Amino acid sequence: MKHSPALPDWLLPAESELSAYVDLLSTTGVEHGLIGPREVPRLWERHVLNCAVVADPALGLVPIDARVADVGSGAGLPGLVWGIARPDIHVVLIEPLLRRATFLTQAVEDLGLTDRVTVLRGRAEEMTSSPDWSPVDVVTARAVAPLEKLLGWTVPLLVTGGRLALLKGSSAAEEIASAQSAATSMGVRDLCITTCGSPWVDPATTVVTGIRGTAQ
Repeated sequence: MKHSPALPDWLLPAESELSAYVDLLSTTGVEHGLIGPREVPRLWERHVLNCAVVADPALGLVPIDARVADVGSGAGLPGLVWGIARPDIHVVLIEPLLRRATFLTQAVEDLGLTDRVTVLRGRAEEMTSSPDWSPVDVVTARAVAPLEKLLGWTVPLLVTGGRLALLKGSSAAEEIASAQSAATSMGVRDLCITTCGSPWVDPATTVVTGIRGTAQ
């Protein structure tokens, strides 16, 4: 088992659960093809901690007691990490591929998170037509699609006044520029970049945030 790096104080209560998740990723996750073998040595810093820092309660990107949806959850980054790190929130992991959804369902059970993390197999754009769907306070995604396309999948899942918290890379500013008209037509306001996690992660995590207002 790879030992965890230094963690911010607010994450320390979740250290053993996060370690168990890293173990799952480095074994079952690799076997299922969700994580490349080369990623194993840097699972903590590049993946788990990179995601966790966004849910720091002091930042306010993920409010206390929020309902969160993670679109295209894959191996559970960031949604499963947030569910571990923040016992106060409820997370819905949305994943269309059976192999990934199966891994997520097993991981949620193994980590004892069934009371606060739900796995839904399906496409994000189909969720709102289900009678069981309830709009959420925060929608996140990591490495799923360009922002313009991602807005169409994520914004409809939010309550009015709900927040996007989309983990992005170095092209975030260009993606925002390209997506601005789409954002406006969907009633998204205050689309901007927040960086978080310094000094715990280097480089800091880039998050595109925005608020769903009333439709234009």
